[in-house]
Amino acid sequence: MGFNVFKNTVLLFVLVMISCASKMKDNKAISEKVSPSNHILNDSTIVVGANQIEAYLPLLNRKRVGIVANQTSVIFKKDKSYTHLVDSLLALDVAIKKVFAPEHGFRGMADAGEVVKDGIDTKTKLPIISLYGKNKKPTPEQLQDLDVVVFDIQDVGARFYTYISSLHYVMEACAELEIPVIILDRPNPNGNVIDGPILEIEHQSFVGMHPIPVVHGMTIGEYAQMINGENWLKNEVQCDLKVIPVKNYNHHLRYSLPIKPSPNLPNDQAINLYPSLCFFEGTNVSAGRGTETQFQIFGSPFLNKDNFSFEFTPQPNYGSKYPKHQNKLCYGKDLTQIETINNLNLKWLIEAFQNTSNQSDFFNSFFTKLAGTKQLQKQIELGLTEKEIQATWKNGLENFKKIRTQYLIYP
Repeated sequence: MGFNVFKNTVLLFVLVMISCASKMKDNKAISEKVSPSNHILNDSTIVVGANQIEAYLPLLNRKRVGIVANQTSVIFKKDKSYTHLVDSLLALDVAIKKVFAPEHGFRGMADAGEVVKDGIDTKTKLPIISLYGKNKKPTPEQLQDLDVVVFDIQDVGARFYTYISSLHYVMEACAELEIPVIILDRPNPNGNVIDGPILEIEHQSFVGMHPIPVVHGMTIGEYAQMINGENWLKNEVQCDLKVIPVKNYNHHLRYSLPIKPSPNLPNDQAINLYPSLCFFEGTNVSAGRGTETQFQIFGSPFLNKDNFSFEFTPQPNYGSKYPKHQNKLCYGKDLTQIETINNLNLKWLIEAFQNTSNQSDFFNSFFTKLAGTKQLQKQIELGLTEKEIQATWKNGLENFKKIRTQYLIYP
């Protein structure tokens, strides 16, 4: 099924929608519908794919639609408020049949690693199908009543952030059934950084599925094009893919996320530090889960308090029901006020390892999955410096950058 839509037809459709909304403004049911004109932001601002309703609404007309979405899947208004994509499209009479929910769930309430269950959305009464847990790939039965799938999720540009793994499985399942996928693209808040070791396929997992660096510098739309182009889908199937690009965006722009993409990334500082501090998830050091400054601090009961004066005690909270070192005093560092970093920083990881009370208990098996290689742990244990370790990434990164250029949508 293709996406050939004549320009004149699109423009006519949009004009009709705007006219109808204007003429029927006294009708409450109609006034709640989302008009494309209400969501066109100023030319000087970034316009995400979801806001460009005129570009994708005709592609959904008379189609049975599935949507992969979470709390970040919104259409922004001029006053900086927003409406959820699902609610907006339902108001425009789009025939949404079901919602597919990634890690953290449709409304973004689940902890990291917590199984997301199937259910019914209380607001829309739509069935929600979990893509996190045993069912990471949509089944043929779950897709059989759909003509098209829309994917709209805010990513943060790190290999181990599982939304791109869900993207892979959605594309693969849809390709096998020849169901088109429309991606409503959004900026990458870490889009100016390409850094870290390249994943080795023998260490492939849901927190790292492809041979890319830890920080890849691509948007969801660009990454989807790479998945297709590099034949990473099972049996090298090709997904019928349509990307609605972001307007006025380039990889050098700083983009502040208006909605936190997951419970433990509460602000820009956490998102910037996440690729570097997430390595602590594979150690006995806390990255701040169970506090209000997740991925902006780190510490453990095993670090020398003479060298780490900052203290915190993890407690269960909205972001983590069972945080590491719950109710235990941790010694570490507060990074909430440091300047924005533009690379994958290893100095905190190395410093923590060198100052832990028992180095043999520092790493756990999850660390290799996060790193995508066994080499990083070995290098740290051998006492290599940050610069020496980074030098071993050079050839892999240069090769990845050459491949990456084939799939870029933005400068």
